Amino acid sequence: MTRVYDLICKAEAAIAGSFLIVMVALIFLGGVARMMHVPLNWTTDVATCLFAWACFFCADVAWRRDALMSIELVTERLTPARQRLLVLVNLVIIALFLLFVIGSGFWLSWVSRARSFQGIPGVSYSLVTMSLPVGGLLLLTTTCLKIRDEIRGRATHRAHAL
Repeated sequence: MTRVYDLICKAEAAIAGSFLIVMVALIFLGGVARMMHVPLNWTTDVATCLFAWACFFCADVAWRRDALMSIELVTERLTPARQRLLVLVNLVIIALFLLFVIGSGFWLSWVSRARSFQGIPGVSYSLVTMSLPVGGLLLLTTTCLKIRDEIRGRATHRAHAL
């Protein structure tokens, strides 16, 4: 199971980086084409879709690497036991929020399945809204692993902030 998760993590990071590069290239291409009086309006639309997916993939990569911002002004004054309890409470709150995001994302994807993305025929808006539940599932998996490590006392970096 660890190998599968490691493969998913590597693929997620590669996809996130690729999406960011393609987004920049598409926006640049759209700008150059517009300067040449041959506007390619679809480049912005595709970049918007990739942005939605890249946001969640990048957030999970950062969350997994403990690279998100944290403020430790108050928590560093707590005892280690209380710090650990606060971390667990934070992680549970995050997990509950992600469960809400996943449920809402699936519902939003379902109700927007008939809507076309940016008026493009044949491309469903669900292509964009599915980034919510998929990204939420990835973030929830990372959060659950953090909870497991915290309970087992194997947490390497702690996010002490609320």
